[in-house]
Amino acid sequence: MERRTVLFGATAAAALQLIGLPASANAAGQGTLKPQPLKSKGPLIIGEQGGFAVGGTVASTPGTFDPKNPTNPAGQTLHGDHARVFYQLPVHPRRLPLVLWHGFLEAGTCWGATPDGREGFQSLFLRRRYGVYTLDQPRRGTAGKTTTAAPISTSPNEQWFYNQFRLGLWPELYPGVQFPKDPEALNQFFRQMVPDTGPIDGQVLTAGVSALFDKIGSGILVTHSHAGGFGWRTAMQNRNVKGVVALEPGSGFVFPDGEVPPPMPSSAGTLAGEAVPLAQFKRLTEVPIIVYYGDNIPTEPTDIAGRDNWRVRLAMAKIWVETVNRHGGDATLVHLPEIDITGNTHFLFCDLNNDQIAQHIDGFLADKGLN
Repeated sequence: MERRTVLFGATAAAALQLIGLPASANAAGQGTLKPQPLKSKGPLIIGEQGGFAVGGTVASTPGTFDPKNPTNPAGQTLHGDHARVFYQLPVHPRRLPLVLWHGFLEAGTCWGATPDGREGFQSLFLRRRYGVYTLDQPRRGTAGKTTTAAPISTSPNEQWFYNQFRLGLWPELYPGVQFPKDPEALNQFFRQMVPDTGPIDGQVLTAGVSALFDKIGSGILVTHSHAGGFGWRTAMQNRNVKGVVALEPGSGFVFPDGEVPPPMPSSAGTLAGEAVPLAQFKRLTEVPIIVYYGDNIPTEPTDIAGRDNWRVRLAMAKIWVETVNRHGGDATLVHLPEIDITGNTHFLFCDLNNDQIAQHIDGFLADKGLN
């Protein structure tokens, strides 16, 4: 693991004072602050940061490597299918760090800064004294080395995803939406989207993220969108996952055998649940879970696929949460407009009110004894 200590000219004690903590606070989480908005951010104090790869496989070609013919694959290896992780730890981190797992067409950089240049969840939670591990999932972004190739489409599709991610109905933003109106923010938003270098393989993805939890120990998994279903499977597989925060999970809802709800048709396609053994599902009842959805999700069918897509996903999420709780779990679904937090897009961690969302998550973690 690559490690660097970064104090930006401050001693550890001075660093704590800069962020309003007593110098006696320790790594077990003493001196915990009550969740609150960060009104004046000031200097960002980082005790340690670095990066590493986890998981993955090694492919090889039979034969003997010939240094005089170096492009011949004989006898050569390829390390691929791993996840890449960038981490930052505050001077006195809380007991459990966060693992941030991006969604479809995204990489870990989406957590670092918003399209209009504000701080993302990576920094907002670091300021709240959480260690933060930010993923690039296997075959995406900096983890792009793959043992199985896949074609990369160059077909224009950004207006589709503008609607799909509920910024608005192209070319208009939704009234009151929490996405910045600056055209450069939209430019940056489109340019942060990245392709897969290999096929999406659920076993490869969960193996990579599970390997991260094996390395760092106990932590809280934060998933976005497409990572939601893979997150459930990672939590079922690895007991180091002590809690899950799922931001707008879009697929992969798992149910016990015999309890999968009927498929839900929409103008964007049909959403179906996935069956797993009851004993495996019950692992999800052992950790606190919270699921968030934003605004502009219709309650009635519509032929606007980018909206109808989320109607059925929210409906499926409600059934999923009820199922977890019926089996003795502790799952909560928060539809933000119902608690008077309005205008959020599919990317609520990048929206104009992302610090308000972070504050709500921090409160949940505090209530469950996870902070």
